[in-house]
Amino acid sequence: MPDPDLPDGAARELYRAILAEGGRIRIDEIRPEDEAAVKQLADLGLLVLRAADGSYSAVNPRAVGERIGADLREESARLLARAAAVPDLLDDLTQAYDVAPRRMDPVGGVQRMAGMQEIRHLISHLVKDYPHEALCAQPGGARPPEHMNDSLKQSRRYIEAGGSIRTTFEPSVCSDPPTVGFALESTLIGAPIRVLEGTFTRTLIFDRTVAMIPAASDNTVVAVVDDPAMVAYLVGVFEQQWAQALAVDWASLAAGSSPATYEQVGRLLARGLTQRAIASRMGLSERTVAGHIARLREVYDAETLFQLGWQMRGARTGESGG
Repeated sequence: MPDPDLPDGAARELYRAILAEGGRIRIDEIRPEDEAAVKQLADLGLLVLRAADGSYSAVNPRAVGERIGADLREESARLLARAAAVPDLLDDLTQAYDVAPRRMDPVGGVQRMAGMQEIRHLISHLVKDYPHEALCAQPGGARPPEHMNDSLKQSRRYIEAGGSIRTTFEPSVCSDPPTVGFALESTLIGAPIRVLEGTFTRTLIFDRTVAMIPAASDNTVVAVVDDPAMVAYLVGVFEQQWAQALAVDWASLAAGSSPATYEQVGRLLARGLTQRAIASRMGLSERTVAGHIARLREVYDAETLFQLGWQMRGARTGESGG
């Protein structure tokens, strides 16, 4: 890029041509195509107008160079002085930054966000930015009704837009009618929910690209993970837990079936135990176990006990069922 304080190629060529003609050029001799170059040379001081004879006279470039150099040094000194003053001018803002709480601190593919409102706002953006798949691990007991209503609306929009959602809950929610109703509605719109025994971490994963996990015990701070290796690990954990989780007949629970016995029968059946073995292990009569299995066969549309066990094992590994 040409230096605006120095002549460009056309001006340099014209300056040499004027020197070759004795160092002067009459105004009436200037060609239209050279007018811009003459103006540039005059502005820089390399040509000086002589009104007496209507001509431009060439000036020694050394004198011009010294003047331009002095101007640049003066401007540089002013810039250096301004640069030195900048930290002091921003001192009040720097102090405010140092004492302000951090909400998003990037650390190697992980960011932190604090505040429930900010977290909900972030989730709403992630839902829009990653619309294909959501994996949700949601430990804890009964859900507040307002949260379930909002979640169901979001799930319906996500599914209608072509996305898929899978969620795991703790078994304790099976004894809470509102949560059972929510799980039933969620399953009916195509967002299956399973129950997982044991301890697991609250996790949200979108499009296997970005994940959210708690960074505080009260869930008011989250870690947002976008490092590919870390997200892949979290996806692997979720898939393993999903395979271990039990597919629940939420409709039967909503109708008043006993969740604890019903779940355990289904879990043992999926592991390959026979009706007699399940009755013996649970201390129930075979007739009671048969009643639970009959309901399971309706859920899985299985004609035989062998088919039921096969389909339930498939559901637990994500091959069939919800």
